Amino acid sequence: MRKAGRMLVLLGVLVVVAGFATRRNPLLVVGVAGIVTGLLGGLSPREVLAAFGTGFAAGRGVTIFAVTLPVIGLLEHHGLQEQARRLVARFASLTAGRFLALYLLLRQLTSAVGLGGVLGHAQTVRPLAAPMAEAAAERAHGPLPDRVRERVRSFAASADNVGFFFGEDVFLAVGSILLITGFVNTTYHTRLEPLELALWAIPTAVCALAVHGWRLLRLDRGLLAAPPADRKAAVK
Repeated sequence: MRKAGRMLVLLGVLVVVAGFATRRNPLLVVGVAGIVTGLLGGLSPREVLAAFGTGFAAGRGVTIFAVTLPVIGLLEHHGLQEQARRLVARFASLTAGRFLALYLLLRQLTSAVGLGGVLGHAQTVRPLAAPMAEAAAERAHGPLPDRVRERVRSFAASADNVGFFFGEDVFLAVGSILLITGFVNTTYHTRLEPLELALWAIPTAVCALAVHGWRLLRLDRGLLAAPPADRKAAVK
């Protein structure tokens, strides 16, 4: 009987599979599966609700997007991207490649000092960095075809990815550094300090900045390679 009761708990997995197979709301599916699993596991409704609250409080950093995305959407609705484009238009010498290279440097520096959450795709790249890079490209090359516009956006996303990925390893308290030192010290009985790994990450970060920064600076030259047919379509 005890074994059969344990197997009943697995019905929560079937709820998840059935919900995703029928394309239901993922949040609703996971919530119902959690309730079913808790009740079949012998928890009372109050204990199930307490488990949900404890899990949400423990993982509130993961669910911060639930607040961030509506705020970003509201700002965009009131003209955030348009204001970003106007700001770029004031700097005549700022091209798309130069702007993204500066963003790459800023992203890497902020990540290196532990401020990885300050910038990012949702809060910076989509509403600010990408529109500003597009505005700089349009000022220099005129209306952009869709293919070129998507290329600029992809480079904006890559600047954020590269800057964050190679910059965060320089920070002592980042999760990957602590995981590596903990695993090495426990498995091989050594005394590897986080500072040592962080220092060895600096040359890699510098090389990533130089290589990808060079690619971003060459972006302006690549924008001139758009076929004339695409440019005429963009003007129309």
